[in-house]
Amino acid sequence: MHPRYLDRQGLTACWREGLLAQKVLTGTTRGYRNHPQLERFRVPPPVTDPPWPPGAPITTYLHGVVDEAAARGYTYDRSKVLAAPDPGLRLEVTTGQLRHEWWHLREKLRARSPEVLTRWRCLELPDPHPLLVVVPGPVAAWEVVQDALGAGS
Repeated sequence: MHPRYLDRQGLTACWREGLLAQKVLTGTTRGYRNHPQLERFRVPPPVTDPPWPPGAPITTYLHGVVDEAAARGYTYDRSKVLAAPDPGLRLEVTTGQLRHEWWHLREKLRARSPEVLTRWRCLELPDPHPLLVVVPGPVAAWEVVQDALGAGS
């Protein structure tokens, strides 16, 4: 979803985790290579001239996070993002996945930032991150969904 919905803690965690994902996806670290959330950014590049730089989806994603941080007056170090954003790059996110992530964020906001949750209380489905375009569909196959008993599937 768009980083505007994140509270301060969520935005900072998104930035840190995104930087780690950038290292994984560009081959500069060995850890976390099998983390399911990375599948979102492991998409085959289209045949373009010039070709995508390594990690183009995650670097474009990180620029969106930095833009939101700057809009709030935070200073995230944009130089840590390894490439310029690709303004034409778009990845798909399903309505089911976006709805799932929105539910998950609301649960976190309920516990740590109820004032942020109140700001978005009437929002049924959030806008996606600028990198993403919403398409109909279920929760992503790589997503670990907790059932009513708390067991992952």
